[in-house]
Amino acid sequence: MGVVTSRYDSHMSFLAVLFALLLEQIRPLSHDNGVHAGLRGWTKLVKRSLDAGQAGHGLLVWGGAVALPVLLVGLVHFVLAQYSLILTFVWTVVVLYFTLGFRQFSHHFTQIRQALELGDEKTARAAFAAWKRVSIESIPTTGLVRHVLAHAAMSAHRHVLGVLVCFVFFWAVGLGPTGAVLYRLADYFVTACRFTSIETPTSSSVKTTAEQAWQWINHVPSRATALAFAVVGNFEEAVASWREDAGTFRDSNDGVVLAATAGALNVRFGDRSGSPKTMTEDPMATLGFHSRAQANVSGREPQLAHLASLVGLVWRGVVLWMLLLALLTLARLMG
Repeated sequence: MGVVTSRYDSHMSFLAVLFALLLEQIRPLSHDNGVHAGLRGWTKLVKRSLDAGQAGHGLLVWGGAVALPVLLVGLVHFVLAQYSLILTFVWTVVVLYFTLGFRQFSHHFTQIRQALELGDEKTARAAFAAWKRVSIESIPTTGLVRHVLAHAAMSAHRHVLGVLVCFVFFWAVGLGPTGAVLYRLADYFVTACRFTSIETPTSSSVKTTAEQAWQWINHVPSRATALAFAVVGNFEEAVASWREDAGTFRDSNDGVVLAATAGALNVRFGDRSGSPKTMTEDPMATLGFHSRAQANVSGREPQLAHLASLVGLVWRGVVLWMLLLALLTLARLMG
């Protein structure tokens, strides 16, 4: 039974990812779905109950908000694997459905793109403001396209490619879908800590722990995404931009993804003026640019056509990873 289970599991992951992506396209998740709402409530409860502002409470809160749900998902996977291969497959698809997918962010991107194609900049700016909660009324059209490209690239990484990479690595060592859950929860938690409210304040200890954990967890996935974009895009420009411009971001992992994306599309995400920008003046500040960063200033000015190019780049990146997963599956089956 152990050999059969191992061989079944070796190709179950590929089918689970495929089924989850197809299911998400057919029946997209609503923003207020019960699972995500429950996790948001759980995060707030853990922070209110365990975050007392002490130096050692950061790890405790992160463990309760992120590590505990990951362990529960892993436990369910382990138990199901002992009794039913079909239930194990269904469980994996369900977990991936709630953690992996384009439709968790793409409706914002699609709405903005359609408005720009119709020449309705007012609607496009309002949609972007609703998406990122940042006003961009004073930014020119080319700047708007630049911001949409950058944020869409990061969303594709954090909701699709990064999740897929983490899932594959954890699955390869026999941990089932826990990698996907770890990646998405760590991302959500660090974002929640960055944008806290009066009702749910976050201590510096918890913020520091969340940031450090996210940097560690996102290190390999961000570079895998950058490599995928380089392979399926303009390879030489992507690698050159990766090497030269990734360091102009405060977050080195985000810098790798954005620099590679800009190079793969041969566009620039930076500001030639080099003038300091605040989050309100420039939404790119939300992606971690240094105040005088001039990333990719040698690239082309972003155009509306680059939005379609980004969609193609992301889809080719997903296909590349699916092919790699299929090859890994085939190798394990033959082994």
